[in-house]
Amino acid sequence: MIQIRTANEEDHEVIAKFQVLMAKETEDLELNQHQVQTGVLSVMRDPEKGKYYVAVSEGKIIASLLITYEWSDWRSKWVWWMQSVYVLPEMRRQGIFQKMYHHIKEWAQKEDEVGGLRLYVDKTNSRAMQVYSRLGMDGDHYRVFEWMKS
Repeated sequence: MIQIRTANEEDHEVIAKFQVLMAKETEDLELNQHQVQTGVLSVMRDPEKGKYYVAVSEGKIIASLLITYEWSDWRSKWVWWMQSVYVLPEMRRQGIFQKMYHHIKEWAQKEDEVGGLRLYVDKTNSRAMQVYSRLGMDGDHYRVFEWMKS
């Protein structure tokens, strides 16, 4: 059985490891493990930055995602961004992200001040885009542009 729960500080090393693996897998980026651990702990210690969720099976964390918050003046509501989504490779194609998504969506539907969910995906990650489309998410409306310091 898979359980979805809010992550706690004891989970930070696993979540950071997932982020390092995801960056390598999806964008061929080498992240600094210590820096990522510091970033994960920073979120956990400041709820205004976001909240991590994990999927657990047989006492082992098998997936994680981060929710961050964006204020929408158009809707006068919060938009929750799902970020840093990672599922262990051997656990993929078993509906784990789907279960996490439905858990977050159900929670968002109960909150009057939440207008919806968003996520971004690397444009080459076609498998993830197929999953998101099957869940009823629409990726046709916006493109994300960014500038990041090196």
